[in-house]
Amino acid sequence: MIRIVVASTPIDLTAEMTLVEQASGAGAVATFTGLVRADAGAAGDVDVLELEHYPGATEAALTVLAQEATTRWSLGAVTIVHRVGPMRPGERIVFVAAAAPHRGAALDSCAYLIDRLKTDAPFWKREIRGESAAWVEARDTDTAAANRWR
Repeated sequence: MIRIVVASTPIDLTAEMTLVEQASGAGAVATFTGLVRADAGAAGDVDVLELEHYPGATEAALTVLAQEATTRWSLGAVTIVHRVGPMRPGERIVFVAAAAPHRGAALDSCAYLIDRLKTDAPFWKREIRGESAAWVEARDTDTAAANRWR
């Protein structure tokens, strides 16, 4: 089972976990939940984080990542839920879950998915601080994390 959701509504962790845990052959489920950070360092605190995307293209890119992980680790289920639109600090921005027969595959595939998602999914982030806004540039550390899986 592959479940991909890109939406502006809050992420319901209980509902998403229930679906993943029902996967055939699941002996382990690994998850990652990303939150909007307020502290952006020298640039000041973020009031709002806005994410934009290309509908259709984003879901297709996430599906490819989920299919790659499913094949590589023989997963029973993969869920990727990603928010778009405006979000405030502390809100959930992404949820990734992988169900596998054993913990190693579940943990590795979850790490793979979040590392690759950061670089391979077509999302654009804009941080808003008071009256100013700035687009978030890609980080070299994100690229290095994704490249370790190639």
